Amino acid sequence: MNLNILGYSFYLIITTLIIVKVGRICYQNGNIYVAALIPDHMDLCHRTNQILLLGYYLLNIGYCAMTLISWETINSFSQLIEVIAFKSATIIAIIAVMHYINIFILTKYIQKLI
Repeated sequence: MNLNILGYSFYLIITTLIIVKVGRICYQNGNIYVAALIPDHMDLCHRTNQILLLGYYLLNIGYCAMTLISWETINSFSQLIEVIAFKSATIIAIIAVMHYINIFILTKYIQKLI
């Protein structure tokens, strides 16, 4: 029995929920960093933060959808759980690494301005 369609559905639901939740948190808390880069222009800061959020969603959800191509055939429920757990953990690790790289770059840029 091929369980790939079921796996695709669960994987996309899980990763999309994680990506949206992390994106909202970063969007709400990211205004401080953007405001430090562009002082005295709150409207521009808000729009820049919205563009960053949109890019984040497009990049991560697009990557999740593209990884479906590389899945092997899933024949059992234990293999289904294993594949979904591994693929979801990979996405979470990528999001974490991207976040820390962004914070590092923003911090270095702000320090250069000061």
